[in-house]
Amino acid sequence: MSSQDLPKPDFARNMKLIGYSDQGGREDGVQVMVNKGHAFVGHMFSKGFSVIDVRDPRAPKPVKYVPAPNNTWTIHLQTHGDLLLVINAMDMFAAKEFQDERAYYIGSHSEKAEHSYAAEPRRRDWTAGMAVYDIANPAEPRQVGFMPVEGGGIHRIWYTGGRWAYVSAMLDGFTDYIFMTVDMADPTRPKEAGRYWLPGMNTAAGETPDWAPDRRYGLHHAIVDGNTAYGAWRDGGLVMMDVSDRSKPKLIKHHNWSPPFGGGTHNCLPLPDRNLLVVADEAVLDNCEDGIKYTWMFDIRESTNPVSISTFPTPDEADYCKKGAHFGPHNIHENRPDTFVSSELIFATYQNAGIRVFDIRNAFQPKEVGAFVPPEPQRLVDGRLNRAKVIQSCDVLVTQDGVVYTTDFNGGMYILEYKG
Repeated sequence: MSSQDLPKPDFARNMKLIGYSDQGGREDGVQVMVNKGHAFVGHMFSKGFSVIDVRDPRAPKPVKYVPAPNNTWTIHLQTHGDLLLVINAMDMFAAKEFQDERAYYIGSHSEKAEHSYAAEPRRRDWTAGMAVYDIANPAEPRQVGFMPVEGGGIHRIWYTGGRWAYVSAMLDGFTDYIFMTVDMADPTRPKEAGRYWLPGMNTAAGETPDWAPDRRYGLHHAIVDGNTAYGAWRDGGLVMMDVSDRSKPKLIKHHNWSPPFGGGTHNCLPLPDRNLLVVADEAVLDNCEDGIKYTWMFDIRESTNPVSISTFPTPDEADYCKKGAHFGPHNIHENRPDTFVSSELIFATYQNAGIRVFDIRNAFQPKEVGAFVPPEPQRLVDGRLNRAKVIQSCDVLVTQDGVVYTTDFNGGMYILEYKG
């Protein structure tokens, strides 16, 4: 695709579009990883994941589509070296219980799942666990291992090589996703090592939630630095865990600011060289129904007392609340060790406001220094009820050479350069 043929953004500042892919006609993208010159993209609605050759980011070429097992999500994935780890979970957005997406974000999943995976009459007709692929040849992933779980499945993974992986898992007997450590000593036989949940989540053991029924206390995922896991617990806020003993994770600090703020905590990115933590609260309802959500900066010099010292600026060059669909934070580039790592620049997706870049050299006054808002998608891949034909920038990953890859629920993969 020549530069003349590239999509024209609705808005851009200090960011240049250099490549675009419709991902082989499967424009819906969730998590993206780039490894060995190939982008691995999980699909929300197209029932699998794709591999795109991006050795020339200006001319991306889809080379492989790996279909998901029946009725199964493979939306999130991680790569390191010759390994690709892929979640397997019930395809929530295909289930009748979640056709109105409000049901997905409001309240615990187990209550709604009484009609899906936790009880009769519905049988388990999906695959739940974590698949391991050999990607020595990145264009031909070859499954070599699988870790099954009993329940809805795994939602997201953190893996940067070595023995340990970390997942959020929906297991029988729990209200929602909990934290699990995974032993990868033998990648062909990954196995659970330990788990942690907030008190009240283990209903099978007689625990009772002490949060309101319309609050969703469930782990989205944790980023692990050293022996500390920084968990984003949706409406439960920040959960910091000590994982020095992987078999027995233990709580360091549970800190929640919802209410009065709207919840939906989605990413917790530690910046260890500065004793800072960037935390994004996901906007989860259309037209700002859940309020304006923020990306927060915390001082974590004292791990048992994280202190919020600033919020990132909210995009305001257009009326994004009225644009339709979700407006506000979703994902952050997570400083994986095999990618671009910075404690001064933060790359984030803001859904209908596209991709944003923030300068945080002054942690008390973050500044927006770049933006790219893709145009309206060509079509809706999302077949759920009442979805707007509006961009929803989903994930962002920046490679070591500074190339920015970003996905959209309907709009394909945009490949950018930051020019700030």
